Amino acid sequence: MEVDRPGPGEELNKGEVTEPRQAATAMVLRDGDAGLEVLLVQRNPESRFMGGAWVFPGGAVQPEDGDHASAALRELEEEAGVDLRDVEALVPFSRWITPAALKVRFDTVFFVAAAPEGAAVRIDGAECVDARWISPSEALDAYSKGEMTLVFPTIKHLEELTGLRSVKDALDTARQRDVQAVEPRVVVGDSGARVILPGEHGYE
Repeated sequence: MEVDRPGPGEELNKGEVTEPRQAATAMVLRDGDAGLEVLLVQRNPESRFMGGAWVFPGGAVQPEDGDHASAALRELEEEAGVDLRDVEALVPFSRWITPAALKVRFDTVFFVAAAPEGAAVRIDGAECVDARWISPSEALDAYSKGEMTLVFPTIKHLEELTGLRSVKDALDTARQRDVQAVEPRVVVGDSGARVILPGEHGYE
């Protein structure tokens, strides 16, 4: 799946490179009838940054958090009402840094976690206005049909999750990963802005 432009509210930076803020994201998973499902929340369409986009719960690390895992727990509870209680439930999956060409930047650790048994999702109604459990492939299909707004990191993580069969498979895979920082680049050409990953043609 090709993403050829920054997401909603992501502005190109024409000045000095912005220092990325530390952030954390929780990819909460459950085993559905047809396979792995992930929790996505919809950001308020009125938000200037990523308004209307469907994302994994997460946000900037605050001083009181102390670390990325604690920030992910707090954001998950604030945005979706899901209480994991223990940072040990979170397994690091990846680390993504917003391209230097964008004005708003984050250095984000993505975690995977199993949804608590019987957990009820309760959105905050302010920052997030909707939530759904959905299989990664269904989310990507909805995006391709224009039925769901997704941003580049969400798309790429959903693509990775499509290859995993269950929550156990996802957690086992995460524990075996060597998490290295990934920093996509935005290349601006005659046809507009294009996002590319390390190793892809044009990155260097």
